[in-house]
Amino acid sequence: MGQTASQPTPSLEPKLPPGHPPIGAAPPPGCPMHASSPPAQCPVPHAPSASASTSAAQCPVAHDKLNPLNQMPTLAQSPAPNQRTPLPLERTVSSIPRPPSPEPDAPGRWEYPSPQQFYNALVRKGWETPEESVESMVEIHNFLNEAAWGEVLKWEARNPTAELDKIELSRFMGKPGQLSPKARVHLLAAYFFPSRFSAEPPFDRHDWVVRRPWSGEEVRYVIDYYSAPPEPDGSPVFSLDVRPALDSVGSIKERIVVAAEGAWRDWKKEEKDRH
Repeated sequence: MGQTASQPTPSLEPKLPPGHPPIGAAPPPGCPMHASSPPAQCPVPHAPSASASTSAAQCPVAHDKLNPLNQMPTLAQSPAPNQRTPLPLERTVSSIPRPPSPEPDAPGRWEYPSPQQFYNALVRKGWETPEESVESMVEIHNFLNEAAWGEVLKWEARNPTAELDKIELSRFMGKPGQLSPKARVHLLAAYFFPSRFSAEPPFDRHDWVVRRPWSGEEVRYVIDYYSAPPEPDGSPVFSLDVRPALDSVGSIKERIVVAAEGAWRDWKKEEKDRH
């Protein structure tokens, strides 16, 4: 699971938790709730269905029916056409706080889609996916989002006045077809320094808007999802590069400070290794 010298410098390299069932097909094509076309280097082999358009797929749901908090339609819990295997309908409540909802009895945290909703999202996007793999794919999806939230909290904890228990994920959007500026820089660096940087682009990207209730400030975070070489036992490994977007002077300063701290640690380590 260790980072290699040729990889970008993501802030987290999560591995699936011990005891996780074997997975034949790792993560879905990016986040299927958002992806409209195959992301680069998706770890899961997929074949577009016969009904999928040869051009860039468009969301078939009218925009006025999308949830403005996540740009997702309401996904059905009913089986998809030609579905052979029943899938669970239970939804897992995440650890990620969300804004208050007008719906009665709505949880104060974001809910992950059920395996049936997840499968319906894949079908809606025109992907043929083994039904028996969906539950494991949902587990990976949820696991990566929990890991991403943990990285967000690490950034937020750098502020001594932060009230971490009050921070909430206000809204988010998947952008699998849009490379972040940092990802573009890494790909350019890989062209000139192939031994130090990976030429593999992220297989997904999310933009998360985090709200700090004590000040009313909102901060956008960019998350690039990378696949990494699997463990010897075949367990999939992923890298998440989570950082505040360069939308404000405060975020720019924080990024510079963190980059400087990382460079200092690397220099100290090289000095120690030389001696």
